[in-house]
Amino acid sequence: MSVKPAPASALFAGPFALATLSAPDGPAFPALVTPEEFVVDLRAVLDDDRLTVRRLLEDWAAVLPRLRALAGDGSVERRPLAAFRVHAPVEPRQVFQSGANYRRHVIDLHVAHRAPGDDRPEDERRIEAAEIMDRRAAEDLPYVFIGLPSAITGPYDDVILPAWAEKPDWELELAAVIGRPAHQVSVDEALEYVAGYTIANDLTDRATVFRRDMPQIGTDWLRSKNAPGFTPLGPWIVPTESIADPGDLWLVLKLNGETMQDESTKDMIFNVARMVSYASQSAQLLPGDLVLTGSPAGNGMHWGRLLRDGDVMDGSVTGLGAQRTRCVAEAAS
Repeated sequence: MSVKPAPASALFAGPFALATLSAPDGPAFPALVTPEEFVVDLRAVLDDDRLTVRRLLEDWAAVLPRLRALAGDGSVERRPLAAFRVHAPVEPRQVFQSGANYRRHVIDLHVAHRAPGDDRPEDERRIEAAEIMDRRAAEDLPYVFIGLPSAITGPYDDVILPAWAEKPDWELELAAVIGRPAHQVSVDEALEYVAGYTIANDLTDRATVFRRDMPQIGTDWLRSKNAPGFTPLGPWIVPTESIADPGDLWLVLKLNGETMQDESTKDMIFNVARMVSYASQSAQLLPGDLVLTGSPAGNGMHWGRLLRDGDVMDGSVTGLGAQRTRCVAEAAS
């Protein structure tokens, strides 16, 4: 099941975006979407029945000028967007996730996740967290780990809350979509490898983040972040040329209409270029891969209110549109 997207004043920034759509009972296909809410089936226009958004990204330098031309070509057949289901815009091979990348968010979590026996005043622990963030920024050490593509779902699809997840939480994020292979690229050149941006809600079960049976090992991202559907993605990939400054976008997440996250990417400790460059030092980033850039303050742990059955999350990022997902509790076995 899915819920319809919330109304928005503008679908996205720029003359076009990429999407993966399907007609009722039809296969998914790559589409060019216009701000006027019309769709061009790129399989027909580019004469490739097996075309996917990821294949477009694999040839991004050659494809981008053709997409620009199509967006302005009124003779190309266009159909109403409302006739189609919107899926996650791309199927990545790799998902690079980031933790502790918004200053205010990290300080809040540091206070919320107080270690057993730590009875220091909150102000003292906030000062300690701020010092840790300053040191990380100076040492240029983002925190990046690997997510699973199988956790991705569409931007309007239901999110299943597993019966074992005791503290499921939201994490709205800006996601960079890679447009060419990137390995050991510098910060200065990193954005040249980004094809566009999309929205991710990188859900986390807070109860399973830390391995209490093996504290010396630390975090368990497999269990806490990778349940099927734990990463609603999209609705669109907006090309980088339509986003003037990824370091100055506003992220807003509303839970049942109440604003929970409301922050600018200016609060990032490491910007998009630094995140992409850092990930590429160890791994090779491939076209279609995602680099999630962390979540701002305002998560459920901060509010003392975690996700539950029936909740509706509305997430938006400047210029990238909006997603809406409903939480459905999995029946206990």
